[in-house]
Amino acid sequence: MTAQPVEASPDAPLASPAAAAGGLTRSGAARIDAIDRLRGLVIVLMVLDHVRDFFHDIAFTADPLAMDSGDPALFMTRWVTHLCAPTFVFLSGVSIWLQRANGKGRGDLGRFLLTRGLWLIFLELTVIQYAFNFGGGVVLLVIWAIGAAMIAMAGLVWLPRAALLGLGVALVAGHQLLAPIDPPDVGVLAPLWSAMFEVGPGLGGLVLYPFAPWLGVMLLGYGLGPVFQQPEGERNRTILLLAGGMLVLFAVARGINLYGDPQPWAVQAGPLWTALSFINVSKYPPSLDYVLVTLGVCLALLPLLGRLGGPAGGVLLTFGRTPLFAYVLHILLAHTLALVVGSLMGVPPSAFFNMLGDPSRAVAAGWGFDLAGVYVAWLAVLAMLYPLSRWFEGVKRRRRDWWLGYL
Repeated sequence: MTAQPVEASPDAPLASPAAAAGGLTRSGAARIDAIDRLRGLVIVLMVLDHVRDFFHDIAFTADPLAMDSGDPALFMTRWVTHLCAPTFVFLSGVSIWLQRANGKGRGDLGRFLLTRGLWLIFLELTVIQYAFNFGGGVVLLVIWAIGAAMIAMAGLVWLPRAALLGLGVALVAGHQLLAPIDPPDVGVLAPLWSAMFEVGPGLGGLVLYPFAPWLGVMLLGYGLGPVFQQPEGERNRTILLLAGGMLVLFAVARGINLYGDPQPWAVQAGPLWTALSFINVSKYPPSLDYVLVTLGVCLALLPLLGRLGGPAGGVLLTFGRTPLFAYVLHILLAHTLALVVGSLMGVPPSAFFNMLGDPSRAVAAGWGFDLAGVYVAWLAVLAMLYPLSRWFEGVKRRRRDWWLGYL
């Protein structure tokens, strides 16, 4: 199929009120505010997740999703951040489709995806790794998975959209069937198999985000991309139907408790914890149930975010229009703030170097705060991050340098 460019006019399906204020993509098409705000919400939640890693007193000694923790607030603090990665990856797929729809040829798009994917992997292995750990070690996280998926998409964009949507469904729904296959079973392809499907050692480090299921999520976004070209009212109705369908499928699959997640739910001591067990789905790698419930919730929020105004809407727009910048910077800010606050409290600065690789020194020093303190630190990091993201948003609005497309 041949994608036709979409006119960047106030009446075009991709248009939004932001167009009049310079809310344009790099190709000149009007941005969709709802997408930017959803991406911004993801950044805000991601900051909470990583601030908890650096500031919570039991971050390294207890599982926040444990059924015997007795702390539903801690459970939900961790669970709500499950929304981040699948939404980020799904919207990356939508963005790739919209670039096609706005007239970028498959050759140009493929070259961009290849180079951006390589760039993201480079960032993961260098800047992001150091910001997280202030030391050595390699842990392949979501930016690696997005980069690897984009490299795959560089070739896949030559295939029909419907075929890619089907492939995305197959990867998301079917990768659990491949769990019995161990990397040695595939011989010389073992390293590639580990990177694609296995959580654990691989590629010289620890693979937490094997990229094949995340590629599936990106393909879902690409395959459903035309939904986001619909006029706003029609788009919102379609998205709510998609969200409702995902949540119903999640409830059915989870209720049957036979397939969809390797971790079955179980009746607990009380109804609250039974409900939490029901939504306690597997992220590493992302199970079918995990993708259904997280994308279902976030898609349901999309129409509401499209109408969100005032300061909150503006903050989310800013974060959503500078997602990679905000992602990298918030890790550095959170880790540095922990180092500064800890040092002022008498914790040896060395405890904050190689902190995630070896947290024993921070634990031995008694570092950390309760959950209320984590939320205070979260707000502090957001307060530092916002003006910097606002500045960079202005840079991207005023300039069209090619390298800004990689940030």
